Amino acid sequence: MDTTSENRMRIPVGDLRSALPKLAVLLALLAVLLAWSGVRQWRDAGQLEGIERARDQAVELVQARHAAQVKQLEQRLASAPVKAALAANDTAAAIAAVREGWTGVEQVEILDGALQAAYGDAATFGYSKLALLEAGMQGNAVATRVVKDGKQTSFGMATAVPQGVLYVRVPLAHLTEGFDGVAMPAGGYLALRQGAYSIQQRGDSRLEDGAERMAHAVGKTSLRVATAAPDSESGPLGLGAIPALVVAALLAGLAIAALVVARGGVRVGRFGSKGAEMHDMDEPTLGEALQREPLPAAATRPAATAEGEGQGAYRQSEGKAVDVDPGIFRAYDIRGIVGKSLSVEVAELIGLAIGSLMRDEDLTDIVVGRDGRLSGPDLVGGLIEGLRKTGRNVIDIGLAPTPVAYFGAYHLRAGSCVAVTGSHNPPDYNGFKIVVGGQTLSGGAITDLYERIRDRRLYEAPMPGDLQQRDITADYIQRIADDVQLERPLKIVVDAGNGVAGDIAPQLLEAIGADVIPLYCEVDGTFPNHHPDPSEPHNLEDLIQTVKRFDADIGLAFDGDGDRLGVVTKEGEIIFPDRLLMLFAADVLERNPGALIIYDVKCTGKLQGWVLRHGGTPMMWKTGHSLIKAKMRESGAELAGEMSGHFFFQERWYGFDDGLYSAARLLEILANRVETPSEVLADLPNGVSTPEIKVDVVDGTPHAIVERFVDGAEFEGARLSTIDGLRADWDDGWGLVRASNTTPILVLRFEADNKAALERIKTEFRTRLQALAPELKMTF
Repeated sequence: MDTTSENRMRIPVGDLRSALPKLAVLLALLAVLLAWSGVRQWRDAGQLEGIERARDQAVELVQARHAAQVKQLEQRLASAPVKAALAANDTAAAIAAVREGWTGVEQVEILDGALQAAYGDAATFGYSKLALLEAGMQGNAVATRVVKDGKQTSFGMATAVPQGVLYVRVPLAHLTEGFDGVAMPAGGYLALRQGAYSIQQRGDSRLEDGAERMAHAVGKTSLRVATAAPDSESGPLGLGAIPALVVAALLAGLAIAALVVARGGVRVGRFGSKGAEMHDMDEPTLGEALQREPLPAAATRPAATAEGEGQGAYRQSEGKAVDVDPGIFRAYDIRGIVGKSLSVEVAELIGLAIGSLMRDEDLTDIVVGRDGRLSGPDLVGGLIEGLRKTGRNVIDIGLAPTPVAYFGAYHLRAGSCVAVTGSHNPPDYNGFKIVVGGQTLSGGAITDLYERIRDRRLYEAPMPGDLQQRDITADYIQRIADDVQLERPLKIVVDAGNGVAGDIAPQLLEAIGADVIPLYCEVDGTFPNHHPDPSEPHNLEDLIQTVKRFDADIGLAFDGDGDRLGVVTKEGEIIFPDRLLMLFAADVLERNPGALIIYDVKCTGKLQGWVLRHGGTPMMWKTGHSLIKAKMRESGAELAGEMSGHFFFQERWYGFDDGLYSAARLLEILANRVETPSEVLADLPNGVSTPEIKVDVVDGTPHAIVERFVDGAEFEGARLSTIDGLRADWDDGWGLVRASNTTPILVLRFEADNKAALERIKTEFRTRLQALAPELKMTF
């Protein structure tokens, strides 16, 4: 390189000095921006902690007040005067003894167990008060609820007594006293809620729609405290508070140094008067340095495939190891017991695994919703944390039925969603139903999530994804009501079993023109009245009784997350889902001749002939909502259904299982007929059948037992199907045994043209199973 070239490569020191003030200003501005971001994030974090403390204090306060009121009633019931009055059947004396010395008590009464007067004019009596009295008669414990009694809202308690049910009403202040005194930072929101009703609220009401995400239950009551803080944006480049402040300090230091150099405080060079030599003239130029000593080779790192994620990487998770039970990764979803196989840490790892899968498929947005279980808010928090770490943008829709989360994936154009739900399982269960890119994960895709966690193939982005809260309940209701309207009003009873559907089902069905009587529609993750599983006949007993008492046209029941539907008539008959599918199929085939109708192996043998007679194409397939949806996508079916109560409408809907939408379509069909709903349903083909029979498997796995059963099965004269367990069809009936994919049980079902045939088929299955696995306790 000649001298002329070298001179052209060097920057005159004077030019450098003149540029330094501008550089100093730029650095100072960046330092101010980052410092402000750090201070703001620090402030927002402190505000969030303060709001969470306020929520926890409110929970403790309300729980203490609730316990004090219940204890006071229990003590009075145990007192000698009350016991004596009840034993003597002197209700007036018993009421007086309960009231004695109870400051502020508004009402005490004893009602007969039949509640005839209450049911005679339930609207005036009050549905919430009626529900409380029914709950009070269910056991020995005191039932509690905030009730609308007359024109006022009060705190009510009810418990069974020999004469019927004792009802006590006290001022709401007895429950909420001190709630307004809880110290809460400005700008936040705090509410005491029961179901969808806000009993008392404070702060910025504009935040109420997103308050469920941070809600905490008040003990085992039906109450919860919901809270929300203003949205907090992440800092520039995804920097948190402390990193932003550190970088701001460094930039400020560089700005000061630049100013010092620009003013001559530091000499950058020494020149002579006649082209004299510079002090650092002997130092190599950049080109010379590269020629003398090339830069070291860069370390190999995984190539990023998603736009803007070049700095991210698949890496081993840091921090303490978290044991993840592979048993929670089921055939259709992820499900486990909170505190044993499920925790916030496990939820975060699941979020990382889902986000990593989405990253591989170049998907960025995902909707997250949850049911009403007490563990929901914490698990959602962990899940969202994991999803955001992978750079996914999360839309949190809060408390919502699973089908509303599915709807959100379409409506918000995300294409992906996770519903945090334990479905119909006991209160201590929870889980995740997952859709990625429009496909519900099942089988190998669920297993792959576990393998990603096990092998630590978890992508972490350089910047966390965004988080926003949305309430899409009104959009969901509007979408259905715009398409479905009843030709005539129907009086219906809706039993949500205290599941999450209780918040939305009455609103939806009223919007399409039904007269709704709610039963157990207050969302309560402890499920105090009955288990939210409409496939179990004993869970429908209260619904049947209420339909009869109100002389309603029909009764509808939903499971814990609202994706399954159960139906009873005004005469008390349970209409099994496979018969409902007949009604839906006939309706769909009127507009879509030749359409494919899919049903699972547990459905009636009469479905095939029914679909063929109505011009359709029947297909029997494996049980499982994920498997059915996958088959619908593959085959283009217009309708599908399962014996468990899942219905999937592709015609006029989106093809996912939705108990709420199915209820709307059922009422539409019934309202269009001149016959009564009972007459319409009675005309559907029927046989003698059993509900699902569940046999616990203690030793071994249900799948192993079924495999051995299939290998050795010989049913003379029967057509055998082994697509899911073993189903044997004779001309006069059929039987099925299969392994549950969610719990360690065998599932059996039988149907025949008459009782004799039914007993013959049951005996054949029972004999073979007992020979194969003598330890099974079979009572069918």
